[in-house]
Amino acid sequence: MGNHTLLHEFILLGIPQTQGLETLLFVLFLFIYFFTLLGNLLIFTAIVSSSTLHTPMYFFLGLLSIFDMLFPSVTCPKMLLYLSGQSPAISYKGCAAQLFFYHFLGSTEGCLYSVMAYDRYVAICHPLRYMLIMKPGVCLSLVTVSWLVGCLQSSILTSFTFHLTYCGPNHVHHFFCDIPAVLPLACTDSKLAQKVGSINVGFLALMLLFSVCVSYAHIGIAILKIRSAEGRQKAFSTCSAHLTAILCAYGPVIIIYLQRTPNPLLGAVVQILNNIVSPMLNSLIYSLRNKEVKRSLRRVFHSLA
Repeated sequence: MGNHTLLHEFILLGIPQTQGLETLLFVLFLFIYFFTLLGNLLIFTAIVSSSTLHTPMYFFLGLLSIFDMLFPSVTCPKMLLYLSGQSPAISYKGCAAQLFFYHFLGSTEGCLYSVMAYDRYVAICHPLRYMLIMKPGVCLSLVTVSWLVGCLQSSILTSFTFHLTYCGPNHVHHFFCDIPAVLPLACTDSKLAQKVGSINVGFLALMLLFSVCVSYAHIGIAILKIRSAEGRQKAFSTCSAHLTAILCAYGPVIIIYLQRTPNPLLGAVVQILNNIVSPMLNSLIYSLRNKEVKRSLRRVFHSLA
């Protein structure tokens, strides 16, 4: 990449229209980031430490907790550094790495949501065959495919973005390196990269969201056929946490990449919701709405006490 660029670093300008609020934002985002790491670490610990949670559903939930710790770690530490008064500069390779891992972890997590929806579909629509269908080998294969899709997606987006020549201004009007913020700085025509970025991200997000909708359409039909109110309530409570997490994850992505005229402030707010707030909410959603996880967390706290 170095042979095709004259820039060695970019300057992250941060969140638009927040000058003078750096200290307040630093405290706020530090709290959210710490709570995100702590909450998801506790969920992962609860799943690993409890043998009753060693099922496909909680295997995927444990992986989601890992992603919810890694995903905000791509952007939040650098943002906290320049909010605390340190240099907002990021190296060219650091910018490329940030973009790659942001889309790699985001795409993989999106695939994981679809896998979790399929897991719930099998559990509710085919309960007697659940353990036969969701065998350990099948679960590992689904996770591997998710990783490969994320890797392919991020590789395409990063290569199309950073094969361009960057020789002029290096001020990124955003709090991290993302495609809509970096491409305007290119000295060469970036229309192809913009189209590839919008089409790839939009297509993958819509396809994954469609797969989730198909799974939950079948789940909804199956729940309506359950005769007992208690059975319907149990099935609905099992899926409601996952549905809430999906809405928090997909909403910001669709808003950002499908808007015709990008709004810097709106884009930054939506990205913050997607990057930092959503992973924190996932830990709350799955810990407060899942009795098994709460029970395991109590055992973890008792053992620590």
